[in-house]
Amino acid sequence: MNPTGNIHEQPIASRINWVFDLAMKYSAEFCSPEAFLARERYLALHPTAIAVLKCMDGRINIPVATNTPPGIIQPFRNLGGMFDMGWPHLGEVLAQHVQRMVRSGRRVLILITYHFSRGDVHRGCSGFDCDTEAAIAHTRQIQHQMEAIFGAVHDSVYPLICGFETDEDALLLHSPDGRVLNLSNDISIEGLAAELAARFNDMPNEMRNDLLPLLAGNLSHIKGLRQEQRSLTVEHSEWMICLGRGFDFLHTPNLALIIGPYSPDLADPIRKAASIIGSNMAEGRIPDDGFLLLASVPYDEIGVDRARAVLKSHFLSNFAAEVIEREFPYLSEKMIRHTAVLDWNSRRIEALSEPKQTL
Repeated sequence: MNPTGNIHEQPIASRINWVFDLAMKYSAEFCSPEAFLARERYLALHPTAIAVLKCMDGRINIPVATNTPPGIIQPFRNLGGMFDMGWPHLGEVLAQHVQRMVRSGRRVLILITYHFSRGDVHRGCSGFDCDTEAAIAHTRQIQHQMEAIFGAVHDSVYPLICGFETDEDALLLHSPDGRVLNLSNDISIEGLAAELAARFNDMPNEMRNDLLPLLAGNLSHIKGLRQEQRSLTVEHSEWMICLGRGFDFLHTPNLALIIGPYSPDLADPIRKAASIIGSNMAEGRIPDDGFLLLASVPYDEIGVDRARAVLKSHFLSNFAAEVIEREFPYLSEKMIRHTAVLDWNSRRIEALSEPKQTL
């Protein structure tokens, strides 16, 4: 599902068509019998529910980096991976997710991530002005908040601080004793299991066993990248602002800035994302013929749940457009809006027409 050629250099109409084609292919693959059975088999073997809090940067794709089947890991995205469990919507969504998993007899592992580049500090997280120590400090605050909500014994919910090194897509696990398990270092699968047991003895055995396949997958992924010797994208070249949830089909680095609908000050990440888009155009990293504003809200059931998702998606689209029009008038002229809902069961994106105005 990778683009042919450099999609960033194509006309905006071609880029948008490519995005929706990518979404349809992702849904078709997700719904295939093989993918369905792979998910069912994986969850039967590894029942721990896994969620990840991560940055809106498109390079941070944990399922791809761990060779995990799509649909296993529940993502929560926001600028810089900045979250606060006091935010009303985030707290409710995450708490409901945890309680739903626990009621079904599953423990929950939550990866609280930050990201950085080993090769160049300027390839780090723009949300923290490439200050990795500040990003790590923020993840610790989130971890403490989660322990206050879900308990510090970690028998049911384990909030794990996890770094993501974007040059090699390597995971770095922060253990309670302050050490860091860096998967970019050469380590065997057997050694990995022993390291987990030694460093995370407060983690239930079942959860450690379910974390191990992700780490083994990451080792394999890193090895593949080293053999591939991929070129590193130094500069931002995003041309999409995605607002809402349901953007797992976007696997291409530096393509989209993804903003979750969690912060009570939603205008702030929208402003920062629009500023990055404007800089990309001004510096010639992307064509200046337009950018895409895509709002998407998932629904589980038809009827009331889908109708609510439709209204929410239109609200998010209108809100973001108003912020951009007010604060980046030159950029708003190049804005192309698409509004959608996502069938969560099939991961199928459904484009919406603009609502009719009522007097």
